[in-house]
Amino acid sequence: MPDVPPARTPSRAPTAQAGLSVAEAARRLAADGPNVLPVRRPPSPLLLVLHQLTHFFALMLWVAAGLAWLGGMPQLAIAIAVVVVINGLFAFVQEYRADRAGQRLQSLLPQHATVLRGGHRQDIPAAELVRGDLVLLEGGDRICADLDVAQVDGLTVDESMLTGESVPVHPPPGATAFAGTFVVQGTAQAVVAATGAATRLARIAALTRQGTRPPGPLAVRLNQVVRVVAVAAVAVGAVFFVIALLLGMDLTQGFLLAVGVTVALVPEGLLPTVTLSLARAAHTMAGEHALVRRLEAVETLGSTTVICTDKTGTVTAGEMAVAQVWTPAGPAAVQGIGYQPAGTVRPGGADPVAVRGAVRGAVDDLARAAVRCATGRAVQRPNGWGPVGDPMEVALHVLAMRCGIDVELDEENRPELRRAAFDPDRRRTTVVLGPPRQATVVITGAPETVLRLCRAPGAEEEVHRMATAGLRVLAVAAGPLPSGTTPDDAIDRVEARPELLGLVGLHDPPRAGVAEAIAACRGAQVHLMMITGDHPLTARAIADQVGLTTAGSRVVVAADLPSDNTALGALVDVDGTVVARATPEDKLRIARALRARGHVVAMTGDGVNDGPALREADIGIAMGATGTDVAREAADLVLLDDHFATIVTAIRHGRATFANIRRFLTYHLTDNVAELAPFLVWGLSGGGVPLALGVLQILAIDIGTDLLPALALGAEPPSATVLQGPARTGSLVDRRVLGRAFGVLGPTEALVQLGAYLAVLYAGGWTWGADASPALLAAASGTAFTTVVLGQLANAAACRSESRPVGRWTLRGNRLLAVAVAVELAVLAVFLAVPPVAAVLGQSVPTALGWALAALAVPAVLLVDAAVKRRRTVRPLGPVKT
Repeated sequence: MPDVPPARTPSRAPTAQAGLSVAEAARRLAADGPNVLPVRRPPSPLLLVLHQLTHFFALMLWVAAGLAWLGGMPQLAIAIAVVVVINGLFAFVQEYRADRAGQRLQSLLPQHATVLRGGHRQDIPAAELVRGDLVLLEGGDRICADLDVAQVDGLTVDESMLTGESVPVHPPPGATAFAGTFVVQGTAQAVVAATGAATRLARIAALTRQGTRPPGPLAVRLNQVVRVVAVAAVAVGAVFFVIALLLGMDLTQGFLLAVGVTVALVPEGLLPTVTLSLARAAHTMAGEHALVRRLEAVETLGSTTVICTDKTGTVTAGEMAVAQVWTPAGPAAVQGIGYQPAGTVRPGGADPVAVRGAVRGAVDDLARAAVRCATGRAVQRPNGWGPVGDPMEVALHVLAMRCGIDVELDEENRPELRRAAFDPDRRRTTVVLGPPRQATVVITGAPETVLRLCRAPGAEEEVHRMATAGLRVLAVAAGPLPSGTTPDDAIDRVEARPELLGLVGLHDPPRAGVAEAIAACRGAQVHLMMITGDHPLTARAIADQVGLTTAGSRVVVAADLPSDNTALGALVDVDGTVVARATPEDKLRIARALRARGHVVAMTGDGVNDGPALREADIGIAMGATGTDVAREAADLVLLDDHFATIVTAIRHGRATFANIRRFLTYHLTDNVAELAPFLVWGLSGGGVPLALGVLQILAIDIGTDLLPALALGAEPPSATVLQGPARTGSLVDRRVLGRAFGVLGPTEALVQLGAYLAVLYAGGWTWGADASPALLAAASGTAFTTVVLGQLANAAACRSESRPVGRWTLRGNRLLAVAVAVELAVLAVFLAVPPVAAVLGQSVPTALGWALAALAVPAVLLVDAAVKRRRTVRPLGPVKT
C-alpha cells in the first residue's frame, strides 16, 4: 500500500457552524471544478485492436497465412487473414463496449454527502462538494473529500483502504479524514480541505492505475474450454498431415491442408460471444434496477440456491411511519400521510378528557426525547416532503412534528453534549443533552435492551402486542445526569435507572410484488431466509404476510444460534427460516455455514458491518438507494430500487445467461462435427472419395453464415420456464452438451451432408476412386456446403431449447435470430450464385437433386432433435446438478 502521512492539524480550525452560503459554494464549484477523481484514460482503441490481432492464436494464424502465401495458395492465405481480422475486430468491439458499459453502469451508483449550507442541512451529490463545505458525517458514510475534522461524537473511521490497517482509528478534532475512507460509527462535523484531484486518494489512485484485475472464475473456465478445443484442433490437423503424407501428398501441400483444418476449428469467436451474452444480460438487468458490479456475477446469479434477505427496505417498503405510541399514562394512535408534518395524535380509548390530556402530554415528552436520538430528518422538497437519513429516525422526526414540537428550538435550548450511536452490540442510542448543569440522558433502542434498564407495568405485554401486529417496536427512556458524572463518561454509567417514557410502534408495510417474487423463488427451488435485527414477533408477522414462512420453517433468535458452524448450518438450512435480532457477525457465520453445505448463497446487506458477510457470500447484494457505501463496495450486485423482487429478476437473467452460453457451445460444436466429417471420409477412403468441403468453404461457413446465429443464441431472452426447477451448476461443457453436439445434431448434419454429396456425384456419373469432372465436383461440393448451412439454420432453432422441440414456439421471442436466419440465407446465395466468390470457394449452384437433398437437412435435424428431446423427458441424458 502507498504510504499515507499521519493525520495533520489544520492551521486554522473551522468555526463557521452555518456552513458556506449557497452562492459561495457555487462560486467555489465553478473555480475548482467538481469533486471527482481524475478519470482513468482508457487504452487507445488502436492498441486494443493490435492486442486482439497479436495474441497467441492470432500469431499462429498469421504464421499459417504466411506459409500459405509462400506455398502458392493466396486464397487460403487471404482467408486465414480474414479470420484473424474479423475475429480480432469482433473481440475488440465487445471489449470496448463492455468497458464503456462498465463506466456508465458505475455512474449509476448513488454517491451523496450531507452538508450544512446557509444553516440548512442538505443532501447533495458528492461531486458538488467544495472547499470550505461543512460536512455532517455519521456511521456508514463514505468520506468523499479530504476533511478537517471540527467536532466529533464517538467518530470511528476505517482507513484500511488507504493504509492497509484493519483497526479503525478515532480522529480527534483538528485531524484529517481522507477521501475514500469510511465512517464506521459515530458522528462528526468536518470542513472540506481538498476535493477531486487534490485529495490524497487521487494521488494514490495515480500510482495504482497500472494494475490489472485478475480474471474471474467464469473467464478461467471459458479459457479452459478454448484451450481444450484449440488443442483438439491442432491434434486433428496433425492427424490429417500424417494422412496426407501417407496418401502421397508432398510435404508442403500436406502441411497447408493440416493448417487449414486447424484454422477452421480454432474457436476464436467463443470468448467474445460469451462476453456479449454477459454484457447484454448486465445491460438488461441495469434497466431493471439491478446493477452488476462484476460481469462474471451474472452467471453466478443463475446458480443461486438460497437467498438470505434483510427485512426493512427490501421485503418491506422502507418507508416507516409511527402508527402507535404507548406510554405509562396510556396509548395513542398516530395518523398522517407520508412524511408530511400534518397529522393527528389521538389518545386511545374513551377516557375522560383529563386522562386523555395526560396521555397527550406523555406522548409529547416521548416524541421530544426520541427525536433527539435521531439524526434522520424529513425535509421539504419541490415535490413534497422526503426523507434524509435512516427511515426509522425520519419517522421519529415526523412524529415530533405531528406533535407540534419545534425540534430546532429544542436543539437550541438543550444542546447535544455527548452521543453514543446505535451499534449492533448495545442495540440502543444514548444522547446526553444540556445545559451541562441540568443535563438529561435520553435512550432509544430495542425494547429488551432498554427495559433491562427501566421497568414499567404493562410494557412487556404491549411490546408483545405491537410486535405480533407486525410493528417495529422502539423503547424510549430518559433520566437526569447523575451528579458527579460528566457527559464524556456518562454514556456507560448513567443508564442504570432512567424512566421509561414509552414505546413507539412503527409500521413498515411489505413492498408490492414481494409475495409474487417469493412464490417465484419457491418455483425455482431457491430457499429463502430472512435475517433481521427486528423483534422475532415482528419479523414473523412480516414473513407470514409475504408468504416467506412455510409449515416447517422456524423463527430463531440470533443469541440462541449454536456456536458450531456445522450445527448452525443444519439448523438454518430450512426453507423459510427467520433469524431475528441478528448482527452482521451472525450474517457472516450463516453465509459461511450454508456455503459449507454446498449452497450458492446470495446475501443482502446495507450496513457498514455487512461487508464481510457480502464478501463471504457467493453473491453479495447491496442496497443502492438506502445502503451504505461500504456495503455497495463489497457487493457483486446493487439493487438500485432496494426491492426483493429485483433479486429474483437478477436470478432469472443469470439462469438465462448460463443457458445461452450452453446454446452457443452446442451450436458451435455441432458445426465442427459437420465440417470434420468430409475429411474423415477422405482419409478413411484413402483419397478414394474427393473432399466434399475445402478449407476455404469451412472458413466461409464459420465467418459468413454461422457468426450471426451464434450471436443471436447468446442473446436469447429468458424463457418462461427458466425459474421452474432447481438451478444448474457445474461445467459449461458437460455430458448433455457433448451428447447433443457430437451424438445427435452433429452426426445428423454430417450424414445428410455426405449423403447428398455422394448422391450428386453418383448421379453425375462418378465412380469410386475415379476423378470427378470439375463441374460435377463443384456442384456436389456446393450441395454439401448448402446442406451444412441449412442444417445449421435448423440447429440454431433446435438450440433455443434443451427440452422443447421446435414447433412449440416461434422466432418471435428472439428477433435477432430471425434477422440472423435471413442474413444467413442471403449470404448463402452470394456464396453460391456470385461467380467470382463461388470460384474462389471451389463450388457452384447445386443441381435440382442437390437442392432437394440439401433441403432434407432441415427436417432431419429438427426431427432427430425432437425425438431425442421426447426420449429425454422419459429417461434424461444426464443428471442436472443442483
